[in-house]
Amino acid sequence: MAFSGSQAPYLSPAVPFSGTIQGGLQDGLQITVNGTVLSSSGTRFAVNFQTGFSGNDIAFHFNPRFEDGGYVVCNTRQNGSWGPEERKTHMPFQKGMPFDLCFLVQSSDFKVMVNGSLFVQYFHRVPFHRVDTISVNGSVQLSYISFQNPRTVPVQPAFSTVPFSQPVCFPPRPRGRRQKPPGVWPANPAPITQTVIHTVQSAPGQMFSTPAIPLMMYPHPAYPMPFITTILGGLYPSKSILLSGTVLPSAQRFHINLCSGSHITFHLNPRFDENAVVRNTQIDNSWGSEERSLPRKMPFVRGQSFSVWILCEAHCLKVAVDGQHLFEYYHRLRNLPTINRLEVGGDIQLTHVQT
Repeated sequence: MAFSGSQAPYLSPAVPFSGTIQGGLQDGLQITVNGTVLSSSGTRFAVNFQTGFSGNDIAFHFNPRFEDGGYVVCNTRQNGSWGPEERKTHMPFQKGMPFDLCFLVQSSDFKVMVNGSLFVQYFHRVPFHRVDTISVNGSVQLSYISFQNPRTVPVQPAFSTVPFSQPVCFPPRPRGRRQKPPGVWPANPAPITQTVIHTVQSAPGQMFSTPAIPLMMYPHPAYPMPFITTILGGLYPSKSILLSGTVLPSAQRFHINLCSGSHITFHLNPRFDENAVVRNTQIDNSWGSEERSLPRKMPFVRGQSFSVWILCEAHCLKVAVDGQHLFEYYHRLRNLPTINRLEVGGDIQLTHVQT
C-alpha cells in the first residue's frame, strides 16, 4: 500500500510498544518519538524500525545506553543476527529528562535529530521499504509517536484521526468541583482509520464514550514565532490539542492561548522567572483571577524539550505535560465552539502542533 498523507499519531503508548507504520517507510517520512527517559529503572532504551513484530529483522536499531559514560549504538539485525555496531560516544539524552527524537527517512540513510539538533546519520544496510513496524522498549515513558511526510502532505494541512493506543492517566470526569483520585483513560490498542472511541473512566463500572475527533497536522521541525492558527470547528468535549517544542536556554516566559474573538479564554503561561505555571482568562482586555497551584514541581525546564496535551471536557480543560496530568482548568467562557484560535509565543522553539 502506498503511503499518502500523514498517519495518525500514537498518544501515550505504554512501553514496550510495537505499532504499525501505515504504508511502510517512504523517502521523506519523518517519525517523531517524544517522551522522557526514566530516572530510576534500567540503563538503556531502544527505538527499532523493523519488519513485522518478531524483532528478527530490524533495519535500524537506535539504542542509547547510559553505561560507561553514555553512548548510542546503531545496528541492523537480519534473520535474527546482528551486524557490526556503529557507536556514537556522545550521549544527548539525560535520565529523568524529556526528549524529542526525530527520524528522517531518506533514500540513502536515516537522519536522526535529538531535541532539534542533527545527531547521527545511519546508512541503510537493507532496503528501507521492507520496514512496516516501529517498536520502543527500555527505560522510557512515551508521550507520543507521530508521522509526517512533507512530500505527500498538501499545502493545506491534512486531517488525521487520533488512535489513542494505550492508557493515559487523567483524573476522572468532574461532577462539580469535588476532588477524586486519578483514573485511567483506556483506549484502543491499534490505529483505526475511520472512527476511534475515546473512553473515560469516571467511577468504578461507569464509562463515558465519545467519537474521536481529527487532529490537524502541521509541518516539522520549526515554526515562526509567535505562531497563530485556526482551530477548525472550535472546542467541544473530547477535542484534543497537542504541542511540543524546546524551551530556550535563557527563557523567561512563554504562553499558549486559546482564543475566542478578542477574548483569551485560556492562557497557559509558564514563567521561569517566577517558577510558576500561571493560568488565566482575559475577557474584554481584563484578566480574571490567576490559578497557580500544581500537584508537582515545575514541569518545564530551560533548554529541555516538552509536550503539552490539552483535552477539552464539558466542564473544563485537562492539561498534561510530557504525558503526565498536570491540572484542570474550569471553563470561564462556556461557548466552546467560538474558541477557535490557538496562539503560541515566547521563549520556546515550537516543533510540533496538532489541533
